[in-house]
Amino acid sequence: MTIEISDFRFQIADFRIRNAEFGMPAWSREFRIPNSKIPNCKEAITMPDFDSLPPGTFCWPELSTTDQNAGVAFYRNLFGWNVNEQPMGPGEMYSMFEMRGRAVAAAYTMRPEERQHGAPPHWNSYVTVTKADDAAKRAQELGGKVLAPAFDVMDAGRMAILQDPTGAIFQVWEPKRHTGARILGEPGALCWTELATRDTTTAKKFYTSLFGWKEKTSTGAGMNYTEFSVGDTPGAGMMEMNAQMTGVPPHWMPYFMVSDCEASASKAKELGGAFLVPPTDIPNVGRFAVIRDPQGAVFAIFKMSRS
Repeated sequence: MTIEISDFRFQIADFRIRNAEFGMPAWSREFRIPNSKIPNCKEAITMPDFDSLPPGTFCWPELSTTDQNAGVAFYRNLFGWNVNEQPMGPGEMYSMFEMRGRAVAAAYTMRPEERQHGAPPHWNSYVTVTKADDAAKRAQELGGKVLAPAFDVMDAGRMAILQDPTGAIFQVWEPKRHTGARILGEPGALCWTELATRDTTTAKKFYTSLFGWKEKTSTGAGMNYTEFSVGDTPGAGMMEMNAQMTGVPPHWMPYFMVSDCEASASKAKELGGAFLVPPTDIPNVGRFAVIRDPQGAVFAIFKMSRS
């Protein structure tokens, strides 16, 4: 089954963006765009099951957690995912989350070096590229850092871990046997990925140069929201972090589509999650919530409006 989804532009009339905690100071902000600047919310595309994605697409959400068994149980119960355990090495498993037998996300236990550097549980965000080595080299030329040079992941693909000039970490993925998520834009699957950074100008230049993304920025109430598109298909956004977010590092965050935001948020809370932003309306677009899972990883859920 496929569904129609909005371009997912944050054409926002009046909504509260965040109340992030991350174990750090709470913050919130209102974002208003004059009605004259709100695009047509009824524009839609169809996202079927597929076996490949164009370069520049966010292709794979991956959970890095301190308690893999507990994390897998939380998301399996929340989204109804099936789990396909893949051996990674002695005593290690890669938990592949699936819908209809097709991969949509994964989870693994955080590496000791990640913990040593103080990294909390988090979601990794992968972008499809033609050549991981070339993407890493280009990222460095553009002022980014190569945290892990391109390496083969068995016969699944080739990847590199990068950091943009503003501090946000992301991964690039050169697909071979594993193309990434094979369902997008329907309940239980990734539908949007969002960057929060303190330097949107630098980030915009970096990502548009690295991936060839088109960008469209809307302004309202003294702040901007940028939408990134691959060709004519929006798939990511960017917001500027304000002074109240001291201590929160720049980051990418995944949004997963749900059929009922209220019910999914309540279920997440019952399963031990916590609201960072409770279910909140985005007028003419839908309803979303930001949730911290029991181990501390942060993600968002989104229900598209049918009006």
